[in-house]
Amino acid sequence: METNLIAAFAGAPAPTTFIVNVIHVHPGKQQEAFDIIQDVVHYVADRKEGFLWSSLAKSTDGQTVVNVEAIQGAGNVDEFFSDPVFVEKFRKLDAVSKSEFHTYTVGDLVLPKRAAAV
Repeated sequence: METNLIAAFAGAPAPTTFIVNVIHVHPGKQQEAFDIIQDVVHYVADRKEGFLWSSLAKSTDGQTVVNVEAIQGAGNVDEFFSDPVFVEKFRKLDAVSKSEFHTYTVGDLVLPKRAAAV
């Protein structure tokens, strides 16, 4: 059975946990860092139940890559890092960058008022 998931906004915060990984790349290494974190995220997306979605972005100044990832709960972080293949893939970032990794829970969801009128 195939499940189709559709991203949508909700009127109230959902109990979602977010991982925000800001990857400060070494000069000239932005694309390589992007490729590495993209490989990591696709690995997780294909294998881990707690994964919901991810958004990967490169800064226009060439200095950072950001992964904003939604997961079911903070416990998923430990699950991901207990996987030796995940850890091996993630550690490849050390050669091209320094990472700043934080876990967040939603405290407020702000939508434009004009969206409520639709």
